[in-house]
Amino acid sequence: MSQFSQASFVLSAWQPHQFPPDQGAEVAFAGRSNAGKSSALNALVARKDLARTSKTPGRTQLINFFALSAAWRLVDLPGYGYAKVPQRMQEHWRELLTGYVRSRTSLAGVVIIVDARRGFSDHDQQLLEMLSATAVPVHVVLTKADKLNRGEAAQTARRVTTQLTERASVQLFSAVDGSGLDELRRAVLGMLNRAVPPLPKNS
Repeated sequence: MSQFSQASFVLSAWQPHQFPPDQGAEVAFAGRSNAGKSSALNALVARKDLARTSKTPGRTQLINFFALSAAWRLVDLPGYGYAKVPQRMQEHWRELLTGYVRSRTSLAGVVIIVDARRGFSDHDQQLLEMLSATAVPVHVVLTKADKLNRGEAAQTARRVTTQLTERASVQLFSAVDGSGLDELRRAVLGMLNRAVPPLPKNS
């Protein structure tokens, strides 16, 4: 938990040239608008305000970078798939997301946030296909699991796991009751550790 409690905002990028130096390791969070991405990020770092939450989908218009340490970062990618966003904005988000995924050598893993009530969508599948060329580890988080009963949640997790055919690990999660939080933290730390081990405490 100590690694996540030190999270701090670094910068927001509207264009690839604004990204921070491509070094160390970072795990990116992506997902459809209103799937609970900001809530999952805030729960991960035990903060209410690290990532902005809104009842209006499509509010995350930039790529936001957060530092966990000198070598580790979390990245909040723009939400996708919200039809009411102007076409020009959707195209910019798509180009920004594509440019990020294909250019960042420090990308250690991607967490795809999926509303458990909706399941894995075509937009999520498109992102997964984009990532397939990079061999970057992917972890799918089925959010809002508290809104399903135990049987429905388990069935959804099995269905998505089968759908992904071992391309990604899958878990259930709820930012409301905290279920799945430890599993999410372990998944993110595993991605970061595989890419860049943490610095010694006396360094």
